[in-house]
Amino acid sequence: MTRPFFLTAAAALLASSFTAQAAAEEVNVYSNRQEFLIKPMLDTFTKETGIDVNVVFIKDGMGERLEREGRLSPADLVLTVDVSRLMDVVDKDLTQPVQSDVLEQNIPAQYRDADGKWFAVTTRARAIYSSVDRVGKRDDITYEELADPKYKGKICTRSGKHPYNVALTASMIAEHGSEYTKNWLQGLKDNLARKPQGGDRDQIKAIRDGVCDYALGNSYYYGVMLTNDDQREAAESVYINFPNQGDRGTHVNISAVAMTQHAKNKDAALKLMEFLAGDEAQHLYASANHEYPVKPGVDPSDLVKAWGDFKSDTLPLTDVAKHAQEAIKLVDEVKYDL
Repeated sequence: MTRPFFLTAAAALLASSFTAQAAAEEVNVYSNRQEFLIKPMLDTFTKETGIDVNVVFIKDGMGERLEREGRLSPADLVLTVDVSRLMDVVDKDLTQPVQSDVLEQNIPAQYRDADGKWFAVTTRARAIYSSVDRVGKRDDITYEELADPKYKGKICTRSGKHPYNVALTASMIAEHGSEYTKNWLQGLKDNLARKPQGGDRDQIKAIRDGVCDYALGNSYYYGVMLTNDDQREAAESVYINFPNQGDRGTHVNISAVAMTQHAKNKDAALKLMEFLAGDEAQHLYASANHEYPVKPGVDPSDLVKAWGDFKSDTLPLTDVAKHAQEAIKLVDEVKYDL
């Protein structure tokens, strides 16, 4: 099929902007993660290898962009912020398998594709926050009980269609089935203190402001807020709780890396993938972003370590991701965001 000229021309122009210094070895990255979050790792990689890393931040629609660009895409790697966005790219056949002893040794099987099409580089817990003043610490809390009427008017969340919540809902489908999860979503919606809005940090602020007593949020946002002078007060108004410690464990999501189908700089791209899974980058991820290293034996930061150990859900993330579209459908059916 003939590709429209304006698409090929745009891709060619982008490719030329990436390769202005053609003599230098480089890796071109499309990322859901904002560059400042991954900059410490990428700068260290360039300093140690001499390989330049060029990053384009793409909040949404990465798969569609790669499809439009086709073989003219300059992207060698994609860095995704959660499993739903990752599988959107993988399921569109926009990545290629990678064979690497380093990646297989450093990344547990649960956190990589069996065929080498993607590899996690960090993990983060989907925590439940509780008010220090009105609730206290809740080590016994579960995701399921958030649908109990006793929580009516006490819970805050962001949009049910945000990938972080989609992944959690998909994990509920994998654990309990569709009918149970729809009822759970309806119960959770009935217990909301306000219409879903904002980001994870906004839910913590809402607890501080007395809007709600509980909120869902990723663990690393808590670390970000505790180390931010403007947000520390809000963070100190909540406890972080790791749900379902008495049964399956806390839902864990990932950030991940994959090599694109039409990567032009494969050798350099593989070096960056292996670097991100190594001790140095894993320590940097832990200290800079308050995430959990994916490589066994690499400790989280002292701040994160102070939150205590927790049991994570061992359900393979590919099993979670395959329920993502069904999760979105259920969110629509209960009109969660309305």
